[in-house]
Amino acid sequence: MANDMGLFLGEMLRHPAEVSALLPSSSAVAWRMTEGLHRNIGPVVEIGPGTGSFTKAILARGVPPEQLTLLETNDRFCDILRQRFPGVRVLNRPAQDIEKLGLSELGAVVSGVPVLARPKIQREVVGPAFRLMKPGGFFTQITYSPNPPISAEMQRELGLSVERLGTIWVNLPPARVFVFRRRTH
Repeated sequence: MANDMGLFLGEMLRHPAEVSALLPSSSAVAWRMTEGLHRNIGPVVEIGPGTGSFTKAILARGVPPEQLTLLETNDRFCDILRQRFPGVRVLNRPAQDIEKLGLSELGAVVSGVPVLARPKIQREVVGPAFRLMKPGGFFTQITYSPNPPISAEMQRELGLSVERLGTIWVNLPPARVFVFRRRTH
Protein backbone atom coordinates (compact mmCIF):
# COMPACT_ATOMS: atom_id res chain seq x y z
CA MET A 1 0.00 0.00 0.00
CA ALA A 2 3.08 2.18 -0.27
CA ASN A 3 2.00 4.00 -3.42
CA ASP A 4 -1.60 4.50 -2.23
CA MET A 5 -0.92 8.21 -1.73
CA GLY A 6 -0.23 8.73 -5.44
CA LEU A 7 -3.18 6.56 -6.44
CA PHE A 8 -5.45 8.41 -4.03
CA LEU A 9 -4.39 11.85 -5.28
CA GLY A 10 -4.71 10.77 -8.92
CA GLU A 11 -8.23 9.43 -8.39
CA MET A 12 -9.17 12.56 -6.43
CA LEU A 13 -8.11 14.72 -9.39
CA ARG A 14 -9.86 12.47 -11.95
CA HIS A 15 -13.03 11.85 -9.91
CA PRO A 16 -13.39 14.54 -7.21
CA ALA A 17 -17.03 13.60 -6.50
CA GLU A 18 -15.95 10.03 -5.63
CA VAL A 19 -12.87 10.73 -3.50
CA SER A 20 -13.51 13.02 -0.56
CA ALA A 21 -10.22 12.83 1.37
CA LEU A 22 -6.84 14.19 0.35
CA LEU A 23 -4.87 11.21 1.66
CA PRO A 24 -5.56 7.67 2.80
CA SER A 25 -6.15 7.36 6.55
CA SER A 26 -3.24 6.31 8.74
CA SER A 27 -3.00 2.90 10.39
CA ALA A 28 -3.49 4.64 13.77
CA VAL A 29 -6.86 5.99 12.59
CA ALA A 30 -7.78 2.62 11.10
CA TRP A 31 -7.08 0.86 14.40
CA ARG A 32 -9.23 3.38 16.31
CA MET A 33 -12.03 3.19 13.73
CA THR A 34 -12.23 -0.58 14.18
CA GLU A 35 -12.42 -0.66 17.99
CA GLY A 36 -15.14 -3.03 19.13
CA LEU A 37 -15.00 -5.28 16.08
CA HIS A 38 -14.32 -8.97 16.63
CA ARG A 39 -14.95 -12.32 15.02
CA ASN A 40 -18.46 -12.84 16.39
CA ILE A 41 -19.88 -9.36 15.87
CA GLY A 42 -21.86 -10.36 12.77
CA PRO A 43 -21.85 -8.79 9.33
CA VAL A 44 -19.88 -5.55 8.98
CA VAL A 45 -20.29 -2.94 6.24
CA GLU A 46 -17.58 -0.45 5.39
CA ILE A 47 -18.65 2.56 3.39
CA GLY A 48 -16.10 4.56 1.45
CA PRO A 49 -13.16 2.16 1.91
CA GLY A 50 -10.93 3.92 -0.62
CA THR A 51 -7.76 1.83 -0.90
CA GLY A 52 -8.50 -0.27 2.17
CA SER A 53 -6.74 1.11 5.25
CA PHE A 54 -9.83 0.49 7.41
CA THR A 55 -10.54 -2.79 5.59
CA LYS A 56 -7.13 -4.14 6.57
CA ALA A 57 -7.76 -3.21 10.23
CA ILE A 58 -11.28 -4.71 10.19
CA LEU A 59 -9.86 -8.04 9.04
CA ALA A 60 -6.99 -7.78 11.55
CA ARG A 61 -9.60 -7.44 14.32
CA GLY A 62 -10.84 -10.91 13.37
CA VAL A 63 -13.88 -10.16 11.21
CA PRO A 64 -14.01 -13.01 8.66
CA PRO A 65 -13.75 -11.81 5.02
CA GLU A 66 -17.13 -13.37 4.16
CA GLN A 67 -18.74 -11.21 6.90
CA LEU A 68 -17.44 -7.95 5.38
CA THR A 69 -19.14 -5.90 2.64
CA LEU A 70 -17.47 -2.83 1.14
CA LEU A 71 -19.42 -0.06 -0.61
CA GLU A 72 -17.17 2.04 -2.84
CA THR A 73 -18.17 4.29 -5.78
CA ASN A 74 -14.72 4.55 -7.42
CA ASP A 75 -14.17 1.78 -10.02
CA ARG A 76 -10.39 1.74 -9.67
CA PHE A 77 -10.55 1.49 -5.89
CA CYS A 78 -13.03 -1.41 -6.24
CA ASP A 79 -10.57 -3.31 -8.47
CA ILE A 80 -7.76 -2.73 -5.96
CA LEU A 81 -9.93 -3.78 -3.02
CA ARG A 82 -10.92 -7.02 -4.78
CA GLN A 83 -7.24 -7.83 -5.41
CA ARG A 84 -6.09 -6.97 -1.89
CA PHE A 85 -8.90 -8.59 0.08
CA PRO A 86 -10.00 -11.92 -1.43
CA GLY A 87 -13.24 -13.23 0.02
CA VAL A 88 -14.50 -9.74 0.93
CA ARG A 89 -17.66 -8.62 -0.89
CA VAL A 90 -16.75 -5.44 -2.80
CA LEU A 91 -19.65 -3.56 -4.38
CA ASN A 92 -19.32 -0.59 -6.70
CA ARG A 93 -22.29 1.16 -5.11
CA PRO A 94 -22.98 4.26 -3.03
CA ALA A 95 -23.58 4.09 0.70
CA GLN A 96 -27.18 5.16 0.06
CA ASP A 97 -27.80 1.65 -1.36
CA ILE A 98 -27.17 -0.05 1.99
CA GLU A 99 -30.80 -1.17 2.37
CA LYS A 100 -30.88 -2.65 -1.15
CA LEU A 101 -28.18 -5.27 -0.51
CA GLY A 102 -30.18 -7.92 1.32
CA LEU A 103 -28.20 -7.42 4.53
CA SER A 104 -29.62 -7.70 8.03
CA GLU A 105 -28.50 -8.09 11.63
CA LEU A 106 -25.43 -5.91 11.01
CA GLY A 107 -22.97 -5.77 13.86
CA ALA A 108 -21.34 -2.54 12.72
CA VAL A 109 -20.85 0.02 9.98
CA VAL A 110 -17.44 1.66 9.58
CA SER A 111 -17.69 4.92 7.62
CA GLY A 112 -15.07 6.91 5.79
CA VAL A 113 -17.80 8.84 3.95
CA PRO A 114 -18.03 12.47 5.07
CA VAL A 115 -21.40 13.16 6.68
CA LEU A 116 -20.66 16.41 8.55
CA ALA A 117 -23.13 19.15 7.59
CA ARG A 118 -24.85 16.81 5.14
CA PRO A 119 -28.22 15.98 6.73
CA LYS A 120 -29.49 14.39 3.50
CA ILE A 121 -26.66 11.82 3.54
CA GLN A 122 -27.18 11.27 7.27
CA ARG A 123 -30.83 10.41 6.64
CA GLU A 124 -30.03 8.30 3.55
CA VAL A 125 -27.11 6.37 5.08
CA VAL A 126 -27.02 6.48 8.88
CA GLY A 127 -30.76 6.02 9.42
CA PRO A 128 -31.01 3.02 7.05
CA ALA A 129 -27.84 1.48 8.51
CA PHE A 130 -29.44 1.45 11.95
CA ARG A 131 -32.60 -0.15 10.54
CA LEU A 132 -30.39 -3.07 9.42
CA MET A 133 -28.48 -3.39 12.70
CA LYS A 134 -28.97 -5.94 15.38
CA PRO A 135 -29.32 -4.71 18.98
CA GLY A 136 -25.97 -3.44 20.20
CA GLY A 137 -24.76 -2.62 16.68
CA PHE A 138 -22.81 0.59 16.12
CA PHE A 139 -21.79 3.09 13.45
CA THR A 140 -18.21 4.41 13.59
CA GLN A 141 -17.47 7.65 11.74
CA ILE A 142 -14.26 9.57 10.98
CA THR A 143 -14.26 13.37 10.80
CA TYR A 144 -11.72 16.18 10.75
CA SER A 145 -13.95 18.42 12.85
CA PRO A 146 -13.65 18.61 16.64
CA ASN A 147 -17.43 18.16 16.88
CA PRO A 148 -19.50 15.03 16.25
CA PRO A 149 -20.18 14.72 12.50
CA ILE A 150 -23.88 14.18 13.18
CA SER A 151 -25.54 17.14 14.89
CA ALA A 152 -27.37 16.79 18.21
CA GLU A 153 -30.63 17.55 16.39
CA MET A 154 -30.04 14.77 13.85
CA GLN A 155 -28.98 12.39 16.65
CA ARG A 156 -32.34 13.04 18.32
CA GLU A 157 -34.21 12.55 15.03
CA LEU A 158 -32.44 9.21 14.42
CA GLY A 159 -32.58 8.14 18.09
CA LEU A 160 -28.80 7.95 18.51
CA SER A 161 -26.23 8.55 21.21
CA VAL A 162 -22.61 9.46 20.51
CA GLU A 163 -19.26 8.65 22.08
CA ARG A 164 -15.99 10.29 21.10
CA LEU A 165 -13.30 7.62 20.71
CA GLY A 166 -10.52 10.15 20.43
CA THR A 167 -8.32 12.33 18.25
CA ILE A 168 -5.50 10.80 16.26
CA TRP A 169 -2.90 13.52 15.98
CA VAL A 170 -0.44 11.50 13.86
CA ASN A 171 -2.93 11.48 10.97
CA LEU A 172 -2.74 14.22 8.32
CA PRO A 173 -4.98 16.08 8.96
CA PRO A 174 -5.65 15.06 12.58
CA ALA A 175 -8.75 12.86 12.65
CA ARG A 176 -11.49 12.40 15.22
CA VAL A 177 -13.41 9.16 15.61
CA PHE A 178 -16.97 9.00 16.92
CA VAL A 179 -19.18 5.98 17.49
CA PHE A 180 -22.98 6.18 17.32
CA ARG A 181 -25.41 3.72 18.90
CA ARG A 182 -29.17 3.50 19.31
CA ARG A 183 -30.32 5.33 22.40
CA THR A 184 -31.32 2.86 25.10
CA HIS A 185 -33.97 5.00 26.83
